[in-house]
Amino acid sequence: MDQHKEIRTRFAPSPTGYLHVGGARTALFNWLYARHHQGKFVLRIEDTDQIRSTEESTQAILDAMTWLGLGWDEGPFYQAQRVDIHREMVGKLIDERKAYYCTCSPEELEEKRKEALRAGRKPKYDGACREKGLTRSADSVVRFRCPDYGVTVVNDVIKGTITFNNEELDDLVIERADGYPTYNFAVVVDDAQMKITHVLRGDDHVNNTPRQMLLYEALGYEVPYFGHVPMILGADKARLSKRHGATSVMAYKDMGFLPEALVNYLVRLGWSHGDQEIFSMTELVDLFDLSAVGKSAAIFNPEKLLWLNAHYIKEYPLEKLVACVKPFWAVKELDVSEQDFLSHAADDLRSRSKTLVEMADSGQFYFTDEVTYDPEGAKKFLTPEVTEHLQAIIRELPSIQDYSKAGIEQFLRRFTEERGVKLKIIAQPLRVALTGKMVSPGIDDVMITLGKERVAGRLAKAVEFIANAGTT
Repeated sequence: MDQHKEIRTRFAPSPTGYLHVGGARTALFNWLYARHHQGKFVLRIEDTDQIRSTEESTQAILDAMTWLGLGWDEGPFYQAQRVDIHREMVGKLIDERKAYYCTCSPEELEEKRKEALRAGRKPKYDGACREKGLTRSADSVVRFRCPDYGVTVVNDVIKGTITFNNEELDDLVIERADGYPTYNFAVVVDDAQMKITHVLRGDDHVNNTPRQMLLYEALGYEVPYFGHVPMILGADKARLSKRHGATSVMAYKDMGFLPEALVNYLVRLGWSHGDQEIFSMTELVDLFDLSAVGKSAAIFNPEKLLWLNAHYIKEYPLEKLVACVKPFWAVKELDVSEQDFLSHAADDLRSRSKTLVEMADSGQFYFTDEVTYDPEGAKKFLTPEVTEHLQAIIRELPSIQDYSKAGIEQFLRRFTEERGVKLKIIAQPLRVALTGKMVSPGIDDVMITLGKERVAGRLAKAVEFIANAGTT
């Protein structure tokens, strides 16, 4: 292949479910490789499985790709809309005697398979219909006439050279009885006609590759480069599945993960650049190369993903962070109309949140009119001994001129010194009174975000709570 030709990669999911993390990583590697080489990234939806393909799944895939930031340059193309092209190419192979009609029934094929296994042979199709010269019928399929001798060598750009003996390959079915192409045939025609130069996919496709290479040659197409990325496994070394946790990309969005965190995590499942763990998308485009893709399976570690997500929450531009967390508060039917208040709350919470769900849950106290006190916190800190301190703060609040972090710190220091008590004697009752919790963002941050009026109102309710607790 011409080394100077424009690099063209593709992602070609089947719309039979949601985009899972394995597929997302494959899409990401293709996207990065195309971007690194200033090439093109093509999206194709392989929807020829008429029974299992759904519009809902197609939309879910497009939504997930968009959320991850993996924009495509061409497409989405729909394989089902290209069936006439596939049939035309099947006809070409039949005319050139490179393919033939076969009428062996499923029952006959199963019996032949069992017989081959009993005899210790590879259970491949025996070519019974090869020389019969059959024509199309209601129950006929079309098979590719695979060479009986020689080898097919796959120069895998990730795994290295893999050699297959042609005599072990099947006369694979390329068109089903319903007139629809099989995966192995349609993908070759589409990739060739869309001028895909690099087919990068999961290594569960390795055994399809020699058959596809033979189809490229039979159709007169230039064979692309193939690269197969290792599987993603769970901690128990089994293939990643729902029992290991969420596998759908959009489930991670719903759980409060940021797209940049998931992208950063996925790229490190099988690719590395020294010991660096955190990459911006710009860095990834600049650094990504297939030579750094590993050959062994990657282990999915949810804790590592959480760590990365916490990092991105902490470093995210505040305006973007607010836009991401806002729906998580809105779904709790909280008032999210005041943008400035949202920004302050998100900024307070970001350094102690691993997910947006956690941020929304821990920050719910900002938006409520009635603070719910943690029972243990209330028992320990909302006691008659602090009533007078809280009442004094309510009285002095209006006179705080510098209502900033430094100003509040100065006020509380002076306040405790004048009363001859340690700051912690005041700080925890204040925290519980204002947030209902024993753990929260810094008390000065909380006071700034809530504002003098809300602070005074909450302290007054805490005083009332203490008084009522004493009478029950």
